[in-house]
Amino acid sequence: MTPSDMAPATRPSNWNAPNIITVIRILLAPIFFWMLLADDGADGALRWWAAVLFIVAIGTDGIDGAIARRKNLVTDLGKLLDPIADKLLTSGALVCLSILGELPWWVTAIIVIREVGITVWRFVELGRGNVVPASKGGKLKTLVQSVAISLALLPFWTVFGDWVHWVNGIAMTAAVVITVYTGVQYLVDAARLKKSRV
Repeated sequence: MTPSDMAPATRPSNWNAPNIITVIRILLAPIFFWMLLADDGADGALRWWAAVLFIVAIGTDGIDGAIARRKNLVTDLGKLLDPIADKLLTSGALVCLSILGELPWWVTAIIVIREVGITVWRFVELGRGNVVPASKGGKLKTLVQSVAISLALLPFWTVFGDWVHWVNGIAMTAAVVITVYTGVQYLVDAARLKKSRV
């Protein structure tokens, strides 16, 4: 065994490429919110660009994760910032859609309360020295939410007709169901974690 083999592995810097991409995603969120609300339901150019910006921003989630795993750049900061960036984009988009009167507030409330609740729990666990990364169910939830929100943002009804609203409704219903389901899973995990400390 050589001395280099015995040396401890160097921890990756928090300011690596995947984390920077995540931070950029967070910074893009306010721009997206402004564009969507500035369009004010007119389904004009700002609405299309807002939808494209959301899709590009949320799409980088898979890119930064893939880079982090391939280059061994996974950090505790990245594990924490990544779900926060996703929640900021998705929850903010839902709030904006409700402000525009395009999505019932109860749908937004269910999803946002779940997202904020899990984020607060993550911060509490972080204070105890435990980093809780997104689960496989949580990643699937983010994907379904992203698809549903993207469909709601893209004004395809102006091109294909009102039947598009039915597709959007089905997609958003699926997002609500999986959001609630994975939220319950996290509650079960939290109860197990608390029990293990006793």
